[in-house]
Amino acid sequence: MPAAPAAAAALPNMPDYERARRGFSWPAARRLLSGLPFGRGLNIAHEAVDRHAASPRATHVAVRAIAVDGSRRDFTYDDLARHSSRFANLLTRLGVDAGDRVFVLAPRIPELVVAALGTLKTRAVFTPLFAAFGPEPIRARAEIGRPRVIVTTRSLYRRKIAAIREALHTVEHVILVPDEAGPQPAGTLEYHEEMARSEDHYTIVATAPGDPALLHFTSGTTGMPKGAVHVHEAVVAHHVTGILALDLHPDDVFWCTADPGWVTGTSYGIIAPLTNGVTSILDAGEFDAQRWCRILQDEAVTVWYTAPTAIRMLMRAGADVARGFDTSRLRFAASVGEPLNPEAVVWGRDAFGHMFHDNWWQTETGGIMIANVAAVPIRPGSMGKPLPGIEAAVVERRPDGRVCEVHEPDRQGELALRPGWPSMFRGYWNEPGRYAAC
Repeated sequence: MPAAPAAAAALPNMPDYERARRGFSWPAARRLLSGLPFGRGLNIAHEAVDRHAASPRATHVAVRAIAVDGSRRDFTYDDLARHSSRFANLLTRLGVDAGDRVFVLAPRIPELVVAALGTLKTRAVFTPLFAAFGPEPIRARAEIGRPRVIVTTRSLYRRKIAAIREALHTVEHVILVPDEAGPQPAGTLEYHEEMARSEDHYTIVATAPGDPALLHFTSGTTGMPKGAVHVHEAVVAHHVTGILALDLHPDDVFWCTADPGWVTGTSYGIIAPLTNGVTSILDAGEFDAQRWCRILQDEAVTVWYTAPTAIRMLMRAGADVARGFDTSRLRFAASVGEPLNPEAVVWGRDAFGHMFHDNWWQTETGGIMIANVAAVPIRPGSMGKPLPGIEAAVVERRPDGRVCEVHEPDRQGELALRPGWPSMFRGYWNEPGRYAAC
């Protein structure tokens, strides 16, 4: 294998965990970002692309999109700034206002990223949907979120939305990315035609940190899905956890395998890598062990964020598959989504030369809360320690209703976090009582 480049030997961003916790503050983390010009607030899209486009980072590749057939499209930070501005102007032309919901149902394609950033520029609320959803989950989420616009592909519209279009009473516009031949469905707009009619400059208006930005639906496996609302200030946590938990460095090539239809794919598939100015891989293909290992090799991925299910599928394929590829540039591998069994943590070292750094968070936290970080030895089976700025404890509810912290070892309780981090969700959409109960 060739020698690893300098990026693979980069020193951890957080070399001393305890010292970092003592010296951390959220206001200081906020100062790592630029804010909108002239003190006009904080907007996720500005921090993700526009500020880089106005800097020497403009020509750096922001997103490398890999299609199902393996073909590639590169988008620099300047490209993303211009494309997302075109989309923002498109939404403005359609009458979309601040706070309106824009639903995006799409596979991992660059148009999804453009739509997310363009929506955020207008101060509308970006709401991603998992592309594998059927018509009923889509209808249920639309009934709760009441979108004005849906962005999807022509094939997904035909298979999943056309039959329920009349039931989506609040949807005024459907924008389709062409991914198959055929006539444009009646009552829809063609993505590329509409983008061509838009200017590639857009001035983001004043955005308060507490303005709604993201609406993420939980899975709904235990009842009706809940819509967790996140605000533009969440970008502070996305950015700094990318530095501290995922150890992102400016010259990294980062690959988050999560679908943007879930919170991980938005927080760490779109926002965190872009605010940190790295190159992010976006793969439209489905899981395949050979394909994944080839991406790690051919794209010289240095930081990889994936899920326990995927790791266990790689394990079933066998470490010899991974060893058949040159993944020597990889220096940090992390996992999230469910507990990662110790055997899978250690297997990463056998297959890729690195144990997997498990971490924990959820839709409502908006960003990583507890993690195995780069400079702290991994304890296989443990999800790590609270990140700087996060106060966590194990608690139990006593018979008299009091909630008390558990200090004794080997005693079970519930994980609790002290509120106050920027990416904490600010409500369940149209369910204030449910939020108050939390």
